[in-house]
Amino acid sequence: MPGANRMWRRDVSARSVARMDTQPLTHLVAGTAIVVGGDRLVHVTDELAAAFEPGDALIVLPEGELLHVPATDRAAARDAVDAADRAFRAMGTVDDAQLDDFYRAFADRLDDEATFAPIAEANRHDVDSARARGRSTTRLVLDDRMRAGMIDGLRGWAEVPSGRGDITEVIEHDGWRLEQVADRFGVVAFVFEGRPNVFADACGVLRGGNTVVFRIGSDALGTARAIVTHALEPALSAAGLPSGAASLVDAPSRASGWALFSDPRLGLAVARGSGQAVRQLGAVAQQAGNDVSAHGTGGAWMIATASADADRFASAVHRSLDRKVCNTLNTCVIARSRADELIPVFLGALDRAANDRGANAKLYVLERDRDRVPAERFERVVSIARAEGPIDEPQAESLVEAQLGVEWEWEDSPEVTLVLVDDVDQALELFNRYAPRFVVSVLSEDPADHAAVWDGAEAPFVGDGFTRWVDGQYALGTPELGLSNWERGRLFGRSGILSGATIRTIRSRAVQSDPDLHR
Repeated sequence: MPGANRMWRRDVSARSVARMDTQPLTHLVAGTAIVVGGDRLVHVTDELAAAFEPGDALIVLPEGELLHVPATDRAAARDAVDAADRAFRAMGTVDDAQLDDFYRAFADRLDDEATFAPIAEANRHDVDSARARGRSTTRLVLDDRMRAGMIDGLRGWAEVPSGRGDITEVIEHDGWRLEQVADRFGVVAFVFEGRPNVFADACGVLRGGNTVVFRIGSDALGTARAIVTHALEPALSAAGLPSGAASLVDAPSRASGWALFSDPRLGLAVARGSGQAVRQLGAVAQQAGNDVSAHGTGGAWMIATASADADRFASAVHRSLDRKVCNTLNTCVIARSRADELIPVFLGALDRAANDRGANAKLYVLERDRDRVPAERFERVVSIARAEGPIDEPQAESLVEAQLGVEWEWEDSPEVTLVLVDDVDQALELFNRYAPRFVVSVLSEDPADHAAVWDGAEAPFVGDGFTRWVDGQYALGTPELGLSNWERGRLFGRSGILSGATIRTIRSRAVQSDPDLHR
């Protein structure tokens, strides 16, 4: 094959020359055409050309988006990954006892009133600033409940085995054996919006000998800085863990998240937040060749079939609306043949959940089903709790089928969509077309309905009652790093619950007993 070898060398040489001929991008010209997806063009706008400066970067996504990453954001992300990359190399010598010490020290500092005081003050400032700008603070407030959850989560990580060095499989051969061994994975990047408790969640990757880089939304950046200064970094130091094992990208711009996810040194990029932002971040990471775990669009669906038990259904609806998170009930599907009985049950449970929060509920009804809901729901104007404050709105509104994919982001007023269907097959057709393919719960006394939903629903989480069970800590007893839907297809080789134990690699080790072994 000598000719093939010469051809390969010429090919490599040509590629090398092409790389050497590239020049740094220092400016953009308005109107310049850029190829996207291999067969389309997008043009540089006047605004982008004017904003672009030397040292900046341009990320071109396959959908045609042009993302401008300023030099300052690139530097902030690069510095954080530099630190995490150095720390990862040093983590090989860190033992489990040191990791235990880190989690307990981190938890103890959050539990100490004097240490927590500046963190609480920073969070109050973040919350006040967000409210003044009409921003949602539902997940931003670091209240007693969230603080306790962070402390419990960190102490929980101290009890979780690291898994490093575990032999997952042994295959015996004549004269030797093969061992499949779990080991450290790499630098894990987290981009999340405004939930301070993700610091405790994401630090779980250290359990397996990995390192982590955080990028938090600008609304919570002050809180993040305070947690790092007063709790996280002192805990790393006290446990003797390498500096940089948990690093914050200290930049408020969303572009810093793009810069972070485009760094090819990442082992895994974890995106948590709203649907569109997560899809965009996932595309950035994938284009850089980084593996992605996306935790974006949420909103659970519930299907009450023709054989649903009314009391069980009422309880499931009520308990699925205690607060707004990703696994909260978003769309309720009721069999048309039971509408007269189950719609009042559903509305009663919805109102009960709203009363629990001292608020009014908001209902959306598919236009074709509007006449099955009492007219006064649409005529009555009530106060709905919004991020910007109470707003007087109709208690119910109609929507078209294409809007079934909307995830309602509510504060204290539960918001749910109601849909009527002829049968389970129609419910599954709507779920697979419009839902984020995340959580589905089926309320039915007929085993055939449960089997049909399990077989037909493109969802990683399927239940038969309230939807809020979808949580790593609650369901698995293991601290959770995030939840993934199947919006972009089924996940390869893992659950939709991402935990520290799942972030690892498998190495193969040969142990030879026959010194003269050969093939």
